Amino acid sequence: MSLAIRAHVTRLPVSPRKARLVVDVVRGMPVETALAQLLYLPNKSSEYVAKLIKSAAANAEENFGLMRDELYVAEIFADEGPRKRAGRFGGRGRFKPLIHRSCHLGVALKERNPIDLSAPPSAAAE
Repeated sequence: MSLAIRAHVTRLPVSPRKARLVVDVVRGMPVETALAQLLYLPNKSSEYVAKLIKSAAANAEENFGLMRDELYVAEIFADEGPRKRAGRFGGRGRFKPLIHRSCHLGVALKERNPIDLSAPPSAAAE
């Protein structure tokens, strides 16, 4: 069973629907390929997703001694965060609500070819 390195960030000022467009692009990609892809996406949320993936990769290198080249994006999600409600007054006594949405991002990185230490050495050689 391989180890999953997780990272998350909360309350980003991006709607979850727009963040999911970016998240769906990088799901399943190797870390280096995902970061290169995010560099050229025009979406605002691509900066937040790239920063999150870099943070998770740095945690994997520093805390677990994993190689960055062997990591891939196993799980990534964009969930809904709290909404900030405001409004403006419109014509004829009407009220025009403004809803500022936010999202929570999370990522889990795994090794591409992990070494299974629980298996006996003879089974690994076969």
